Amino acid sequence: MSIAPDRSTQHRDLPGSSSATPQRVPAPGAIAVEPMQNPQFVAAVRAGGGTVEPLSDSTRGLVWLSEKRADELIAILATHPTIEWVQLPWAGVDGFRDLFESLDHANAPIFTSAKGSYSEPVAEHALALTLGLQREIPSKSRDAHWQSNRTGLSLYGNHVVIIGAGGIATELVRLMEPFRVTTTIVRRTSEPFAGANRTVPYTDLLNVLPSADVVVLAAAATRETHHILGRDAFAVLPSHSVIVNIARGPLLDHDALVDALRADAIWGAALDVTDPEPLPADHPLWSEHRCVITSHSADTPLMTAHLLGTRIERNVRAFLTGTEFVGVVDTRAGY
Repeated sequence: MSIAPDRSTQHRDLPGSSSATPQRVPAPGAIAVEPMQNPQFVAAVRAGGGTVEPLSDSTRGLVWLSEKRADELIAILATHPTIEWVQLPWAGVDGFRDLFESLDHANAPIFTSAKGSYSEPVAEHALALTLGLQREIPSKSRDAHWQSNRTGLSLYGNHVVIIGAGGIATELVRLMEPFRVTTTIVRRTSEPFAGANRTVPYTDLLNVLPSADVVVLAAAATRETHHILGRDAFAVLPSHSVIVNIARGPLLDHDALVDALRADAIWGAALDVTDPEPLPADHPLWSEHRCVITSHSADTPLMTAHLLGTRIERNVRAFLTGTEFVGVVDTRAGY
């Protein structure tokens, strides 16, 4: 397979939906990059004006590059109480849930993530999956027989329900504008969402699904959103609806999805994320011809490395100058 070109200006680092202003201003100082010294991100710290030093009593900022080693981060923060700002590597921070629950929130460091940063490539992938499902491209491209009946759906004029109100939702709303869709955003509150026709809280989800042509899961993984799309949702969705999950696997009840596909209760589903992840090779979703699984590739390392570097550089400047951070994490809410 040929290697795609590295185009550092291909995607923009978007701010996401959260306020960029922390409740307090951290004291600037030395920054550690852990648990590995990735040269690209060390360079990003220095490009932002920061000084990279090993962890010590003088460390004030920390760029943490591993979600799988969150337990180590908990221990580091316990032994280095001088750390006042931590940059996390991904947009989703559910891997750090135990850390957030252990915090004294009033005195905890400011946490920033990459939320919003990967919005463009992930929203692009969501749109591609939507069109691919509706046009039956995955199944038709594998069928060695010419179809006797021409089937497929069009996105034009659809009602698109997007669960989540972050940077991915913002970009997806923009990408779908040429298709003249009607968009409903489902979020924690009914606060209006720029570009959407309607915004409703999670408690109203079942009221908007009966008219949904497309449902895109783009929310953070929290206890509130766990299995937000489950049996109750599939019971009211139209049989021509398509489901796209580019957020986190636990938002979707996979057993309920299998049953819905087998019963022809929905048109199809596309999953870039699963629960568990990776999905076991014997899972029934692999054999469902109307289910597309893309193995968490909506944002590839080639796409995200530059974006994370840009986010680190911006937040290092904020850390050193006492100005606004980008992607501030609400540690109480968990995203």
